[in-house]
Amino acid sequence: MKRNIEAVFIDRDGTIGGTGHFIHPNHFELFPNAQLAIDLLKLHRIKVFAFTNQYRISRGEATLEEFKAQFKEYGFDDSYICPHEVHDHCDCRKPQAGMLIQAAQDHELNLSRCVVIGDVGDTDMLAAHYVGAMKILVRTGWGEGSLGSFRDKWNETEPDYIAKDLLEAVEWILSTG
Repeated sequence: MKRNIEAVFIDRDGTIGGTGHFIHPNHFELFPNAQLAIDLLKLHRIKVFAFTNQYRISRGEATLEEFKAQFKEYGFDDSYICPHEVHDHCDCRKPQAGMLIQAAQDHELNLSRCVVIGDVGDTDMLAAHYVGAMKILVRTGWGEGSLGSFRDKWNETEPDYIAKDLLEAVEWILSTG
């Protein structure tokens, strides 16, 4: 059954590039084929949004503007970035769904017709689960650990698909959505 996908939300660290750990936008490198994956979504007129926890912003190690400029350069339609520390108890820090809810309001999205792609089960997959979005876990970054030793931290949900990387995730979306 085909469904019209309205938007795809993509995590940054470990999903589009990097190591899963913080890397300043000036030093961040995309994984091979990550830009192609983003471009494929855009070619199919699917909105592409970044959503990422970046508490290092609150520590002054990078700025919100640097992250937003990076995502714009990659072709994202918009970016949702939580700059808060874990102990701030905000509504936007994943696994909370605040960034997804804000994007839905900003862009008039039905989140049940959106997809979240990420490498961390207990943040990315749980945020998607809370709003009824489709969930794709990539094996890059922290993906293998999320499926293995950290699986108990998000056992209340299952990914809709497990992909080796972002490109395979996007190809799956385009073939099913």
